[in-house]
Amino acid sequence: MNLTEHSLSFASQFFDNAVLAWALLACGIAQFLKLFFELIRFKKLRPSVLIETGGMPSSHSALVTGTASGVGWELGFNHPGFAIAATLAFVVMYDASGIRRSSGLIAERVNLLPKDIWPDKPDKLLKESLGHTRIEVLVGSFIGPLVALPGLAFVGSPLHFAQTIGLNIG
Repeated sequence: MNLTEHSLSFASQFFDNAVLAWALLACGIAQFLKLFFELIRFKKLRPSVLIETGGMPSSHSALVTGTASGVGWELGFNHPGFAIAATLAFVVMYDASGIRRSSGLIAERVNLLPKDIWPDKPDKLLKESLGHTRIEVLVGSFIGPLVALPGLAFVGSPLHFAQTIGLNIG
């Protein structure tokens, strides 16, 4: 197999990975929804939330639950691969609402300290929006399967979809 054939093989395999595609879409949808939650909560459109961590809903939770539910759908919910994906999802969600959230709260308090107490005055404030509340994680965790499972059941992979509408990829 030459390099061109190998590249096409890799591309077709990558675009045939329905679990990855739907999990990434769930993550993107959750990140995009942050715009609307910001608009509702603060009555202000702030596009920068699209590239920030934290906030409602948790896109990381959507990504890992979309992946776990997709792996379960594809391999079976009794498969060890699903156990690994689900365990990873629980760790990520626990971390987001625990350790990362606590770090953000600590950063918030440090930022309130007077600047003159520091031997080297900080140039900028610490990032405060690091983690998520439990409700933000919960909402994100529902988005993953709500996007991934219907996508897998009714559409399939991006490659399969492209072939269905007549595009010849891979």
